Amino acid sequence: MGLKIGIVGLPNVGKSTIFNALTAAGAAAANYPFCTIDPNVGVVALPDPRLDRLAAMYRPKKVTPATVEFVDIAGLVKGASQGEGLGNQFLGHIREVQAIAHVVRCFEDPDVVHVAGPVDPARDIEIIETELMLADLEGLERRLQKVERSVKAGDKKAAVERDLVRRLIAALSAGKSLRSVDVSEEEREIVKDLFLLSAKPVLYVGNVGESDATRAVPAVEAVREIAAREEAAVVVLSGKIEAELAALAENERGEFLASMGLAEPGLNRLAREAFRLLGLISFFTVGEDECRAWPVRAGTHAQEAAGEIHSDIARGFIRAEVMSYEDLVARGSETAVREAGLLRIEGKGYEVRDGDVVYFRFNV
Repeated sequence: MGLKIGIVGLPNVGKSTIFNALTAAGAAAANYPFCTIDPNVGVVALPDPRLDRLAAMYRPKKVTPATVEFVDIAGLVKGASQGEGLGNQFLGHIREVQAIAHVVRCFEDPDVVHVAGPVDPARDIEIIETELMLADLEGLERRLQKVERSVKAGDKKAAVERDLVRRLIAALSAGKSLRSVDVSEEEREIVKDLFLLSAKPVLYVGNVGESDATRAVPAVEAVREIAAREEAAVVVLSGKIEAELAALAENERGEFLASMGLAEPGLNRLAREAFRLLGLISFFTVGEDECRAWPVRAGTHAQEAAGEIHSDIARGFIRAEVMSYEDLVARGSETAVREAGLLRIEGKGYEVRDGDVVYFRFNV
């Protein structure tokens, strides 16, 4: 779908370590700022027990999970909006993603330099948020000058944008991120075209030490308090543990997790929260050749969902034959679902639901 979530934070908070564990993409990780210059991109499989269950039922030749695309963006520093630390380049990379995973350092380690001093999650979050807001403010002030000229020239549509831009500037000047500003449907389309940084949805990732992965620590609580005010999610994990786990063979991971007192990798939780942050759901296609989870935005219509598989299916769309995952598993087979009258015939305007198992009928 071309949807990306950017991994953002100050230098040396563990972004690249977490990214490496997520994607095994081999992004450079070192104890100095700006180790990552170009954004690394990795595609991460979304753990989904439903797909595993469907694969056990159909025993297909291939199993394809839904994926989330992560972009490892180099560390920002105070003054990034004014170009400090290659800030303009890095802020440009953030504009290209749809959401932000903000990694916050919650671990103490004298061997890993912290560019802002002692560990202080609230300060670190404020630094990043301030730089995003300052960059937005500068861009909106330039945009206001342009749109005001259009209004003077008689463009009535431009007046809507002018009023919105003024409101956004006022919010930023009052120290509010643009995520906190309520906008109408019409205004939302304008905001989308402005590529505003502080308007992007955010997920906080508290990176803790190995010994803190299963217990509460003050640094994490500070992150949770900030996230609660913003109604944002928090994932707590240890980048070191996740890196060690990623390096193990599949059959060794369960024992390692148990030894650390963990039920599952923290990265599984991160992938799931990122999926939700992007507003995605999964529908499934099943058969002997392949069982596959397809990510689409919530509210996607059947014909659009068909287009995710192939444009020819959308173009020749006739109908969608839909079963719920729960009905299929409970009944044990497609035949039993049909006999129970639980197979639904839906048209192109049907809104696909999370967990739908779909067959698309179409003309070639």
